[in-house]
Amino acid sequence: MSVAPHPIRRALISVSDKQGLVPFARELAARGVTLVSTGGSARTLAEAGLPVTEVAETTGFPEMLDGRVKTLHPAVHAGLLARRDRPDHLAALSEHGVAEIDLLVCNLYPFAATVASGAGRDDCIENIDIGGVALIRAAAKNHEFVAVLTDPVEYAPLLSALTQHGGTSLPFRQALARKAFAVTAAYDAAIAGWFTREDKIDFPELLTISGTLIEQTRYGENPHQSAAIYRTGETRPGVATARQVQGKELSYNNYGDTDAAFELVAEFTQPAVAIIKHANPCGAAIGTSPADAWEKALRCDPVSAFGGIVALNRPLDAATAEAISRLFVEVIIAPEAATDAIEIIGRKTALRLLVTGGMPDPKAPGRMVRSVAGGLLVQGRDRVDATGESLTVVTSRAPTEAEIADMLFADTVAKHVKSNAIVFARGGATVGIGAGQMSRVDSARIAAAKAGDAAKSAGLSEPLTRGSVVASDAFYPFADGLEEAIRAGATAAIQPGGSRRDPEIIAAADAAGIAMVFTGTRHFRH
Repeated sequence: MSVAPHPIRRALISVSDKQGLVPFARELAARGVTLVSTGGSARTLAEAGLPVTEVAETTGFPEMLDGRVKTLHPAVHAGLLARRDRPDHLAALSEHGVAEIDLLVCNLYPFAATVASGAGRDDCIENIDIGGVALIRAAAKNHEFVAVLTDPVEYAPLLSALTQHGGTSLPFRQALARKAFAVTAAYDAAIAGWFTREDKIDFPELLTISGTLIEQTRYGENPHQSAAIYRTGETRPGVATARQVQGKELSYNNYGDTDAAFELVAEFTQPAVAIIKHANPCGAAIGTSPADAWEKALRCDPVSAFGGIVALNRPLDAATAEAISRLFVEVIIAPEAATDAIEIIGRKTALRLLVTGGMPDPKAPGRMVRSVAGGLLVQGRDRVDATGESLTVVTSRAPTEAEIADMLFADTVAKHVKSNAIVFARGGATVGIGAGQMSRVDSARIAAAKAGDAAKSAGLSEPLTRGSVVASDAFYPFADGLEEAIRAGATAAIQPGGSRRDPEIIAAADAAGIAMVFTGTRHFRH
C-alpha cells in the first residue's frame, strides 16, 4: 500500500465545466506535470498557451462517432488502472508503451441541466456521458495511486497538497474517490429518473435517489440526533432551494415545518398566509393582501402561533413584515421580499428569512419518501383538490355559495393537517384546527376549544366557529364527531364520505339543519 505522498507526473483532463481550468492547469504545468486532454478541454488549454497532448496522439486513434468515443481505449485506462506496486502491471505498461496517469480531472456532460432546459429527447440522450463515467470509476478504483478530481472546488486543495507535500496522500485520494463514486452514482440516478419519467413509470423496479449536501444542522429532531439537509434534482421551488436572506441557521425541525407551511400556501391563487407549529397549521387564511391574510390567520390561534413558521405565497411587503415582526416567529418563507420588508425583518437578527424565487406547483407530480425498518415507503404527492363541481350534496339543505367557498378552503387546509384532522373555517380563514388525534371526536373538541380560547383572548362574546364550516380529512365513522362540530356552531360540513354509517351521519346533519357535501377523496396525512 502506498503510504508516502504520491507525486503527479502526468494528468488527463477532460471536463465539461471549464471554470477555473486554465489557472489550475497552468499551476500543474509549472510543476512539471504533463498535460493530456480531449476535445474542447485540449483546445481551451492550447489557446491559453499551455503545452497539451491530445488524447488521440496517446491512443493512436482519432475521436469518432461525433465524440462519443474518445477515451475508451487501453492506452488510457491501463494508465489509470495499473497498480504501481505490481511489477507485472508495470511490465505490461512498458510492453505496450502505455504511460502512467497520476491525476484525472474530469466532470461529466451536463445531463441534468440539459433536461432542466427543456431539451428534446435526442439532446438529452447525447448528454449522457459514457467515457467520462468510465474514466472516473477507473481512477477512483485505483485511488491507491491515482487522484481523481470531479469538481472545480477540488483544484485548490490538490494544488495545496502538491505545494506542501510534493504529492497526494492516501487519505486525500480516498476522500476524492469516495466523492467520485457518489458523483457517478448521482449521475446515473438522474438518468434513470429521467427515463422513468419519460416512460411514465411511477414505481420503477430499482429506485435511485441522490442528493447534494446543503448543510448539516446542529442536531435532528432532538439534540442527541444528528441531521442534515440535501438538495435533490427536483426543480420545484421550496425550502431546499431557497436563499436565506438573514438569520441564524435553520434547525432540522425548522426545515420540516417551513416546507409544510410553504406547501400549504402554494395551494391557493389568492394571497395566502400559513402559520405552522410542529408540522401542523395553527392558522391559515386567504385575503385581499398578504397583510390581510396574516391578520386572519393569526386570529385562529395566536397562542400557538408564538414561535411558529410563517409562509406567504406573495412577496413579503413592508406592511406584512411590520405586522409579523410584532410576534416572535422562527422563520418566514416567501417567493420574494421587498427591500423595505427585508430592512424591517432585519431588526430581528435571529429571525430567518427565506426567499425561493417562485412557488411550487401543487399539482406537479412527485414522490414522498419515508424510511421504515429495512426499506422505504414511497408514494405520490397528494395533488387532488375538491372543486365545486366535484361536490355531492347529501343533505336536505344545500350549502350557500359562501359556505361552498369556505368548505373548499377548509378541505384544502385539511390536506396539510395531521390525521385525524378537523378544520373549521369562516370567511377564507381557519377559525379552529384539531390535529393528530387518535379520535376524530377529540380533534373536533380540541378545534372548538381552541376557537373558544382565541375568542376570549380577542374579547369576543362567542367563538368564530359559530356560523363556520367544518372539514374532515376522512369520513366520520360515527355521528358523534359531526355532532361535536355542530355544537361548535358549524352550519355546513365537507367530508369524503364512504362510511357504512353515512346514512346516520347524514341524518344527524339533517336533524341539525346543516348542509353537508361529500368529496369522495380522503386526505390522510400521517
